[in-house]
Amino acid sequence: MESIKKHILISGAGIAGLSTAYWLIKYGFNVTIAESAEHIRPGGQALDVRGPALQVAAQMGILELIRNNSTKLKGMSVIDATSGEEIFSSTERTMTGGKLDSPDLEILRDDLCRILFQTVNNQAEYIFNDTIISIHQNESGVDVTFLHAAPQRFDLVIGADGLRSNVRRLVFGPDKQFMRYLGNYVATFTMPNFLNLDHWEVFFQHEGIPVAVSIVKEKDSEARTYLGFSADEPLDYDYHDIKIQKALLTERVPNVGSNLPKILEHMQTSSNFYFDSMNQIIMDNWFKDRVVLVGDAGYSVSPATGQGTTIAMVGAYVLAGELSTNKHDLLMGLNNYENELRGYVKTNQELAYNSGTDEHQSFGSFTDENSVPDFGLSMIPFKLKTYH
Repeated sequence: MESIKKHILISGAGIAGLSTAYWLIKYGFNVTIAESAEHIRPGGQALDVRGPALQVAAQMGILELIRNNSTKLKGMSVIDATSGEEIFSSTERTMTGGKLDSPDLEILRDDLCRILFQTVNNQAEYIFNDTIISIHQNESGVDVTFLHAAPQRFDLVIGADGLRSNVRRLVFGPDKQFMRYLGNYVATFTMPNFLNLDHWEVFFQHEGIPVAVSIVKEKDSEARTYLGFSADEPLDYDYHDIKIQKALLTERVPNVGSNLPKILEHMQTSSNFYFDSMNQIIMDNWFKDRVVLVGDAGYSVSPATGQGTTIAMVGAYVLAGELSTNKHDLLMGLNNYENELRGYVKTNQELAYNSGTDEHQSFGSFTDENSVPDFGLSMIPFKLKTYH
């Protein structure tokens, strides 16, 4: 038994970060989680937990919690945004969650984060409302300085801080070299349920193109809304300026009918607003010495096939498991993590990329139930190793 536990810093208290923390703590590591927000982030889109991620959740003891907190949608409607007329509805499937009789589970992002946060609980140390400003490493450890907290030294640093990862930028270089743009921009935010939906999803189409989606888990809860548009080339704007992001949407989303103007109006006052392009992160290596990436930070797949959450949870399981197996040689553990996961990630990324081509449009016009893609078919199997 080791006399001194390895101390690992995780940047990001999202799905990938909290999942990784759970497994590392289970395997006897000391874990500190740094998060730039004041607490786990509220709001966010609906996520899918599928296939191997259901197995991971079961081993974490949270599968029933996820099921009990899932969206439990009863169906969807597609509406013409200009006329307000229903084009069709379905009680067999939804666009975001797939077939309703599937074993897959759809859950709101903040519900899943809350479950993971409560599961990790006080077994980890937390540094909220702070940012890593420098990372310097040598063969024996990593020195990290924060904007506010005192500097610390760790045995390993894990970047689980999303598509625009601060850790990736500090250690591996600028975002641009790793991003593969997929041609669309999407915003997610909460707004009042002025449509009076109940366990239902509604899509608004304009001239055959989906431009807005609202999901309501329960009638007395807020609506989770998506707004989006396509652009041939990435736009040049300040990623930190929410006013500019909202202005981009206001300019590009058709202001037609009676519902889209209301959605745009509620967007202006929403406090839980997130906007970005749909991208993949393509990297030759996910670790550099004692700094490693997990989830979207290292291998974002994009929302195109709804596999991001599953891959993040599987990636967390594999990363922690390989580190546990190689506690006396963490670099070997990182190398095994890459080797174990690389093929699975590549297959998922290629599937998502191809789904956005002209031959395999994911977000074309919805004319009837059969035109709604079944993202459950995008679930790639992965055999989980047993770690101790």
